[in-house]
Formats: sequence, C-alpha cells, structure tokens
Amino acid sequence: MFDIGFLELLILGIVGLLVLGPERLPRAVRTVGLWIGRIKRVASDMQREINSQLEAEELRRKLDEQQKKLDEGVDRVKRDVEGLAERDTRATEETSPTRHDSSPEAATEPSPEPADTNRRLGESAPQDADKDATPR
Repeated sequence: MFDIGFLELLILGIVGLLVLGPERLPRAVRTVGLWIGRIKRVASDMQREINSQLEAEELRRKLDEQQKKLDEGVDRVKRDVEGLAERDTRATEETSPTRHDSSPEAATEPSPEPADTNRRLGESAPQDADKDATPR
C-alpha cells in the first residue's frame, strides 16, 4: 500500500511524541491502528467481491461458449438426420414402382370370389334360392 520504511516510522514517532506528549501518544497510536485495520478489511472485502464477480463473469462466458458449441452440435446432427431422411426418401421413391395405386387399403382388400364357388363345393343353386326365401 504505502511504501514506508523504518526511518520514516521513527521520524513519525518522534514528531508524534513531541506534538501529542507521552500521555496521549499510546491512545492516538491505538486509534490509528484501528483505522488502518478497518481500511484493510474494507479493501480486502472489496478485492474479494471483485474477484468473485470476475470469476462469475468468466464462468458465464465459458457457459455461453459451451452452449454455442452444444447448439452447433445439435444443428449439425439435425442437418445430418434430415439429409439421411431425404436420401432415404429419394431411394425409396426410386426403387418403388411407378404405379400410383399403392395404398394400404388396396393391398389388404380380398380378391372378389367367383360366383361359382358354391357349386364347386357341391351345393346346388336351388338350395341357395330356398335359403333366401325363408322368412326372418
């Protein structure tokens, strides 16, 4: 703080002794010591506060950098996935037939049976007519 050597302190002590006298000098030195202690405590508290603010700012800056890196990574992965999906879509379009009637309902509909199915099983047509004529 102050660059005061032994010689300067000796001169201050002699001047204080001559000005204040031997009765008031010890009390004045004690008061000066208390004030210097308070000033040192305030200075160290301010220094600690400044250091903690600097550390917090540095942590914020590091956190922002990491957030930017994470966002860039997520964007890159998103672009890669979209590119793969687009490439897969193109590949399936190229390999699928050009027929436009490839709906799932068309694939699951049963094929129509011929009208002769009952006759092939051994049933006759007049019996079918009798079944339809029964009252319900």
